[in-house]
Amino acid sequence: MSQPYNRGAKIPKPGKLDSEHKEFWVSNPWDIVKEGHNLSAYERNRTYLNLQGEGFADVSYISGTDSSGDGRDVVAADFRNNGQLDMVVRQVGGGPLLFFENQFPPKHYLKVSLRGVQSNRLGIGARLVVEAGGKQIVREMYLANSFRSQSPCVAHFGLGDLNQVEKLTIRWPSGQVQSFDQLAADRHLVVEEGKQGDTAIEVVVPGTTIKP
Repeated sequence: MSQPYNRGAKIPKPGKLDSEHKEFWVSNPWDIVKEGHNLSAYERNRTYLNLQGEGFADVSYISGTDSSGDGRDVVAADFRNNGQLDMVVRQVGGGPLLFFENQFPPKHYLKVSLRGVQSNRLGIGARLVVEAGGKQIVREMYLANSFRSQSPCVAHFGLGDLNQVEKLTIRWPSGQVQSFDQLAADRHLVVEEGKQGDTAIEVVVPGTTIKP
């Protein structure tokens, strides 16, 4: 299968096709449907574990995420509000939605939401940098995850065994920069643009209402 180079392109077959194994050729991938076939090649979904920046381990099978249901989009978020990122996968087949709970041992974290004043209200486009344990963790506030999916407007920082953030720096779309030192972990903070110190930070308490 190959995508045409332009609207009028004709691409030759890549050699002799094996009809016994039901190989066929189309120059436009959308012609697969016209041939009576499914665009899905029944690939199994994969999940990779980041080994602290030193590589990735395939944990698809042991995590149960290797579904063959033709996954189209995935959202990772703290759905249970316990500081751990879970996953929701939207599929074409094999059941419309799959929810995967994070069963790793709980570790420390920091969640940050933004309340823009001069910038847009949700701070979309902001860059957040956490310094902790001699490392930097960078997040950018964007809601789009993958195909037709959207995550909560929260920047999630996994801190491992560290119970404190040495410094949080936020660069807003407006160009303003805010910095906060020595922040305790295991909390969800809302930071308001333009304010300084403790007056800029509101701690989210589950079950209570905060101002818009």
